[in-house]
Amino acid sequence: MTLQDNLADYLRYAQVQRGLSENTIASYRQDLQTFLDFLVKEKQNTWEVEAVEIDLFLGKLRDEGKATSSISRMLSSLRKFYQWLLRQDIIKSDPLVKIDSPKQEKRLPLALSEAEVDKLLEQPNIKKASGIRDRAILETLYATGMRVSELINLQMGDLHQDIKLIKVLGKGSKERLVPISNVALSWIDEYDKQVRQKQILKVGSFTDTIFLNQRGGKLSRQAVWQLIKKYCQTAGITKNVTPHTLRHTFATHLLENGADLRVVQELLGHSDISTTQIYTNLTQKHIMEVYRNTHPRA
Repeated sequence: MTLQDNLADYLRYAQVQRGLSENTIASYRQDLQTFLDFLVKEKQNTWEVEAVEIDLFLGKLRDEGKATSSISRMLSSLRKFYQWLLRQDIIKSDPLVKIDSPKQEKRLPLALSEAEVDKLLEQPNIKKASGIRDRAILETLYATGMRVSELINLQMGDLHQDIKLIKVLGKGSKERLVPISNVALSWIDEYDKQVRQKQILKVGSFTDTIFLNQRGGKLSRQAVWQLIKKYCQTAGITKNVTPHTLRHTFATHLLENGADLRVVQELLGHSDISTTQIYTNLTQKHIMEVYRNTHPRA
């Protein structure tokens, strides 16, 4: 079997046996194909390589300006792949056991100011059907801190308007109940009555999915990313904003206004408090700014 055949077999195994998502499989495919291309260029016709050759490959990625997080992801993909190769008796030893993972850079998540959020939320043209939908999307993301993958999978049955909660299906199919603001609920209601229901009737195919594209199907993550980019541009926000930025902003604003870290952990759906603790660096910075601006002898 060729190296390409081995790679194809592994990806099938990862999809069928391990039940990994399409996005994870796509990441593995990209990482491992990059490594395979490197081996081909180095005239290697076997996966049986020395640790020094892995180091050479990682050094090449660093020279190309790849971020530490990207190199760490590549290493993770290679480790899992080489463990599989070893179990399949395709290789006799695993060179990755001699490779240390790079130290992660402590990068603070980007967050918008309250003024920037206000400006962003005002951008959709609510005289248009798409504008009403987009305003409801932005309000929902900022009100709940949910991930985009969670937003696009929301169903009307997940809304509990009477108690102002929304059921969110997070990573690992874990459900959580998240409070949602009156403002966000009113925009979802406006969108449902003025746009969504008419769209469903026009398409002639019922769906319980809340946010729909122009064809009446489920929105893609890319579509949400694009609309946020568009509205940031029209709002004059020059920060590199992604859908995840609104999640970071949600958490940051809660903590800056006195929310408990454990509560924010629950709202975000983090299984480990250490994942949430990165936001304390942001709020510590905010505390220092308030101190310097308000204390007479600061």
